[in-house]
Amino acid sequence: MTSLKLVIDTNILISAALSAQGAPAKLMRLALAHHRLVFSQATLSELRTRIYHPKFDRYISLENRERLLHDFSACALWVDVSEPAVYCRDRDDDHFIELALKAQAHYLVSGDKDLLEAPLIEGLRVVSAHQALDALSH
Repeated sequence: MTSLKLVIDTNILISAALSAQGAPAKLMRLALAHHRLVFSQATLSELRTRIYHPKFDRYISLENRERLLHDFSACALWVDVSEPAVYCRDRDDDHFIELALKAQAHYLVSGDKDLLEAPLIEGLRVVSAHQALDALSH
């Protein structure tokens, strides 16, 4: 199996962390075992900010959140990204698009409609967790 570069948005990462079942968790297990996760400072900062929301306290301990962030930091392919261009309706999502383009990622995986419905950009494949899981399983 060829190792692919994957940019995975915050919502997919959090979904995988909160439940070991479902496509996000299966995708993350496959991605961590055989592929490279790509992060920038902006995308990891967004994850760090969101994963500590109190609403997740009953699902994931603070210790597990720290471990998750540490593990992602340690295994990630880091790419420096400057201020992104405007690509879609939600400016926060532009960081993920810019990162995927700069890293020449094979997939940008998201459950966010703003990303999934963004205008087509040459060299960028935005897919859902289910689509990514299907593509990476073959």
